[in-house]
Amino acid sequence: MNKENLWAPWRIAYLKSLEEEESGQKEPSACFLCAYRQEPENDKKNLVLWRTQRCLVVFNRFPYTGGHLLIAPAAHIDDLTGLDNDTMLDMMLLTRDAQKVLTETIKPQGFNIGINISRCAGAGLPGHVHMHLVPRWDGDTNFISTVGHVRVISQALEELYDQLTDFSRRLQLPKVK
Repeated sequence: MNKENLWAPWRIAYLKSLEEEESGQKEPSACFLCAYRQEPENDKKNLVLWRTQRCLVVFNRFPYTGGHLLIAPAAHIDDLTGLDNDTMLDMMLLTRDAQKVLTETIKPQGFNIGINISRCAGAGLPGHVHMHLVPRWDGDTNFISTVGHVRVISQALEELYDQLTDFSRRLQLPKVK
């Protein structure tokens, strides 16, 4: 059988940081969402697509598929019970708008939307609640994911960021910077 290598070098930084935190070699990482909130001048570098007074929409740097977005409150809150109604509504409106922009630009055939609360539930950032909006296509649960335990992301995050930002401006969504 001919074996080919699939390279995802961008992922090693994430994997090493988890390893170092678990072994005690490194302090747990500071909350990247809180850091992004304080750096609006670095939105493109940080892949912050939109920001409102209460929330951020950010590309997942370690995506399940291309266009995987995180919608999070600006405040560092670990659970839905800590969110006020206005913030909760803002998160849902941003999720709706992000779904529309993704639908129009990259044309997924469906979406998964979810929230992982606490590390045991799969939260990679357990201290800051956030929603995942994951575009899906028929057949994207193919052999490479199930057998090879890898994901194939077909478009660079920075390229997709530019594409979604341009389209968002054309839609004149009120929360787009």
